[in-house]
Amino acid sequence: MVDTDKFGPRSMKRRNVKGLALAAPPKPTAPSNEDAQLPGSLANTNSQRTDTLEIGVEFRPDWRSEDLEVVRDLGAGNGGSVSLVRHTGLNITMARKIIHVEAKKEVRKRIVRELQIMHECNSPYIVTFYGAFMNESGDVTMCMEYMDCGSLDSISKTFGPIRVDVLGKIAEAILGGLKYLYFTHRIMHRDIKPSNMLVNSKGQIKLCDFGVSSELENSVADTFVGTGTYMAPERIQGSPYTVKSDVWSVGLALMELAIGKFPFSMPSEEDDEDEPSGPQGILDLLQQIVLEPSPKLPKSDAFPQILEDFVEKCLMKDPADRPTPQELYDSDPFLQAAKRTPVDLEQWAKSMMVERRKVKEGETQREGGGKKEKDREKDVSTTPDRKENVEASPPANAEPRPLASKEGGKGAIPPGPGTGQMQLPIRTRGKAV
Repeated sequence: MVDTDKFGPRSMKRRNVKGLALAAPPKPTAPSNEDAQLPGSLANTNSQRTDTLEIGVEFRPDWRSEDLEVVRDLGAGNGGSVSLVRHTGLNITMARKIIHVEAKKEVRKRIVRELQIMHECNSPYIVTFYGAFMNESGDVTMCMEYMDCGSLDSISKTFGPIRVDVLGKIAEAILGGLKYLYFTHRIMHRDIKPSNMLVNSKGQIKLCDFGVSSELENSVADTFVGTGTYMAPERIQGSPYTVKSDVWSVGLALMELAIGKFPFSMPSEEDDEDEPSGPQGILDLLQQIVLEPSPKLPKSDAFPQILEDFVEKCLMKDPADRPTPQELYDSDPFLQAAKRTPVDLEQWAKSMMVERRKVKEGETQREGGGKKEKDREKDVSTTPDRKENVEASPPANAEPRPLASKEGGKGAIPPGPGTGQMQLPIRTRGKAV
């Protein structure tokens, strides 16, 4: 399934009835003592370098488009396109992302230079970056590790809610990546959302598209509109912000993956077709995020109390009340339970790939068999919209395996011996398979 969420905002048809206006993009504040994070086990050392250096790939602004042979397209949108390519000289398969920027040539050159820091990142939780250059059209071309299972946004849209033990591993990987970026490179991600959380067939979960380049962030069209729905309230208001703004986005993204739809109310397809779409609908949603209470996970046996508490901590409106990524990673009960709970992520990821192929093959067979248009419309009409404006509900596909917890109470079980008896609940078009 093609994931195009990276490159453009969703159309949301709703009037800006409350008159919210966008503030100028806020500047991040210098790290305070409260936000400072001590170096730890993820430090970048020469002895820990990954395949990036072993295969001889260096940051190469002099790479050319003709060096890259396109294998197939992976996705496209208003902001650019992503393709699976092979570097003909190095015989390396990678993902190529072409970003259309609105900037002068000098600014584009600075963007490429700033992206070099991505190549210096070395973490199991960060997508490997091979290099960047400007193509003949002046657009920025980025080459990075190919994550063959796609994004968590794509997985969630295809299969529905993700079970709790896998959510724990997702939280562990994302917070581990944020922790690494912040205290190794003093970088905030600034664009945490499910479409920037990628998975490969080894079961590895990694972050991509972090905001290392202020020039790129300011030059890409519709940057604010495209990602504003996951921004912390202080960023929406134009206030100074710290790494805790990323924690808000983590909580929102994890809740979305848990319930299968965006946690805040979104305009539905039943809205008046004559009403304006795009930025005005976004503005109304942003006002809701700033002024209305934060969403909470619905009470259900499907969600252990420690997960509910984790989401609540992340979605505190006042950033002073929010923990840092390090505090969550090192001491939050949900994260500690996730670390102790064995999960076969490789088997989970490969199962997703198999089921996705089945879905795609089934759709192809139905279309190739000459199915009537009215039957297809009927199928579509019964498909639940993951973003529709309805009350949040727990996943109905299966009872997830509770996380181990030292805290006792709801969801508290001793760590299991393995994953042999675990079931893999998958939802396809609202049906358990």
